[in-house]
Amino acid sequence: MTGPADHDAYIAAASEALRPMLAQLRILLAKTLPDAEEVMQYNMPGFASGKSMIAGYGAFSKQCGLYVDKGAIAAQAEAIAAAGLKASKTGVTFSPAKPIPDDLVVALALASREALGV
Repeated sequence: MTGPADHDAYIAAASEALRPMLAQLRILLAKTLPDAEEVMQYNMPGFASGKSMIAGYGAFSKQCGLYVDKGAIAAQAEAIAAAGLKASKTGVTFSPAKPIPDDLVVALALASREALGV
């Protein structure tokens, strides 16, 4: 079974409630990482430089996730907590009821790029 062909297809396949957040996330990441290439890896959209995935995102049944290098999560741990969001080693989850702030998306993407050295 093949997954979505590109970011547009991925966003279109997500639930209607999550599509606006995914579209905004894509725009923010594209602006923040202008030299990165839009890619699909493991059936999820992301932005990469060479073989390094700088930031990826995904939609689930009721929430979305932003996935970055673990160093970025550690560097932004206080901001993630201040936003009231939950983080794993490499991701932050958010929902329409508790969206991720734009400035946190930017900070995480930049910190991930820095941690990866790309």
